[in-house]
This record gives sequence, structure tokens and C-alpha cells, in this order.
Amino acid sequence: MSQPIRAGIVIVGGGQAGGWAAKTLRDRGYNGKLTVVSDEPYDFYERPPLSKAALLDGNAPLSRLFSEEAVAAMNIDWRRPLRAEAIDAQQQTITLSDGSQLQFEQLLLATGGRPRLPDASWAKHPRVMTLRSWDDAARLRQGLLQCQKLAIVGGGWIGLEIAASARKLGVEVQVFERQPALCMRSVGADVSQALLELHQQQGVTVHCDCGEITLEDRAGEAWVGSTSSAAQPFDLVVVGIGVELNLELAHSAGLRVDAGIVVDGQGRTSHPAIFAAGDVARHPTLGLCLQSWAYAQNQAISTACAMLDGFAAPYDDVAWLWSDQYDANIQILGVPTGGVHHIVRRTPQSQVFFTLNADRQLVQMVAFNDARTIKLGKRWLSSGRVLDPQQLADVEFSLMALK
Repeated sequence: MSQPIRAGIVIVGGGQAGGWAAKTLRDRGYNGKLTVVSDEPYDFYERPPLSKAALLDGNAPLSRLFSEEAVAAMNIDWRRPLRAEAIDAQQQTITLSDGSQLQFEQLLLATGGRPRLPDASWAKHPRVMTLRSWDDAARLRQGLLQCQKLAIVGGGWIGLEIAASARKLGVEVQVFERQPALCMRSVGADVSQALLELHQQQGVTVHCDCGEITLEDRAGEAWVGSTSSAAQPFDLVVVGIGVELNLELAHSAGLRVDAGIVVDGQGRTSHPAIFAAGDVARHPTLGLCLQSWAYAQNQAISTACAMLDGFAAPYDDVAWLWSDQYDANIQILGVPTGGVHHIVRRTPQSQVFFTLNADRQLVQMVAFNDARTIKLGKRWLSSGRVLDPQQLADVEFSLMALK
């Protein structure tokens, strides 16, 4: 085998975390060799528009993170479209799918995830799709333009966003969710109910608590049914039941993996020269993996700073994500664990759902069309402020008084 190529700092992953890490390294003065391995042919791009603008507008441009000029200025040695197949942590080398080897000084794993499917038979059916990449979005848009009746398997955030886009295109939509409520792993019952009502008002049929979901191929047609509903034909089936994290490289390198790649507050793994960012990196304080635009960006920036100077401030941002569905901008701050008090604040324009712990401190806030209150919530979460449930529920009381 030929000698490994000296590759300087290597980033595996061409998504949001990889992109922000690369930009941060250059912005902070790293002028050595910077190599990016990506299994897609595109420059760094972000995924939130894939379920929205990319489905609704056939002319939507690639949802680039940075301009072409900005990417060119980073002077990246691209290895694409190629896959990283294995890491020799001791020798600090990576083997790529074309057989070449890269020698790294430092390595950042930003490998993200791939869509889960109920089982292998779903992957074989020509009418079944998933949404994770730019090419997936282009295929799904073409499918939706010819679709009259769409089944969405999975009532989480991605499934609901696709449902909203499909309804805007005039498609009849049914959502199948095994759990008793929508998005129930990440929000409380009040928010699940608000999401259900939002979609029902737009004409979506939602089957919750539907048990085992089945797919049959009848003469090329996709028939979807469940324990609680008879099988019926659909023109298209989209599966959105979460992701399988791409952890194979971490395992090959012998890194510590527990739910995701275990990292400290500086993104460092159990190997001193290997770091991880984004979906695959377990949040250093929450102890779980977040599929979140903000986490992918901010934790990657923090990690890139640590790669350069070794003592960057530890990353400990609270969980924050958002979803756009119809005319609702939904922002989710924090996680619902430890929730005891559940308070709702409703105005004609907005709804805000507060979850407090036994000490009446905020653990989660979900706001429909109220970004301003989310900003307040970030302060309350970081300061551990004790809150009065009656004040939160009283729309006559100004929450700005609690700054």
C-alpha cells in the first residue's frame, strides 16, 4: 500500500457541524492543511430547509452554509464524494472508500446520521422515501408533484414538517405514529395536543397509538396499515422515525461510545487527537445526542476553538431547536425531564408552554410564534430563576418584568 497522504486537520462530514468547524479553524488563524471527507458532492449545507423550501420550490438553490467564495477561501483539500471506511487511532490514519489513506494531526468526526427504517423490506419498495440529503429532497419534491395521497410514518418533527409542506402542495396526508402522542419524546402532552390540532385544522389525518405499522406491495402499489387501521394504498410513503447515528468510524477507532460519541465540553473524545461534533457527539452535560441546528453549529464552533488552542471555554449551551409548520414558528428550549408544573399562556397570536421542576425553575419552554419569550427563557434557564406559575399563565402580566 502506498504511503498515507499527510492531511493536517481532517474533518469527516460535509454538513453543518463540519462546515462551521472548518470555517472556525480558518477564521481563528489555522493555516495548515485542512482536509474534508464528504460522501456527497456538494459544499457544506444545512438540513432544515430540506423539509420546507426545498420541497415547496423546485428552483430552491442548495441551502449553502457559506458562499462559494467563502468556501474557496478556506482552501480545503476536498475528498468527495468518498466515505471514510476505518480509522487506525494509533497510527492516526484514515482509510477512504477509494483505498487511499490520510494521515491526520487532528481529526474531527462530524458524521451525522442516516434515516432509520422499520425493517429492510421498506428500503426496497420504490414508493418509500426518506429525507436526509439534498438529493433526497429533490427526489421527494418530484414525488410529491405526482402524488395525491401521502403516508408519513413517524409523527416527530421531520414527519410533521413534511406533512405541512405536502399539504401546502395540495397533497392528501395521513400520519402514522406508534406512540400515543406526537413528538412525545421531546415535549409534554399539552404541546403534543397543540401539534395535533394544528395539523388536523389543515386537513391532515393523524393516527396516534397505532401499534405496528405495516407495508405491503400489491402490484407495485404501497399499502400501509397498522394495528388500529386497515391497510390502504398510497402514492408515496415517507418514513421519518429518527436516525441511526453514523458511529462505525468511532467504533473502528476504539473511541468511547455510549448512546453517541462521548465528548468533554471541548468536543474531545477518549483519544486526545480525535474530536467529535454535531449529531454524533453526545451533549457533554445533557448526556444525550441532539439533532439540532443550533447544537450542530455552536458545539462545532466551540470544538474547533479547542482543537486550535486546547483550552477553549467548555460547551454547555441548553438544548434549543425549532420547527416551521404552516404559519407556526415553533421553538423548543430545554428538555422536559424533571418537569412537575405545566403552564400554558395563550394569546390570539401565540401559545407558550412552560415546564417547571419541583423548585419552580424552568426546564423546558415551547413557544408557538413567540421568539421573544424564548429569549427570556434562555436567561431563566441559565440563571435558575424561580418562577411563579400564575404570572406565567396571566397574559395581562408582562413577562419582560422577569428579565
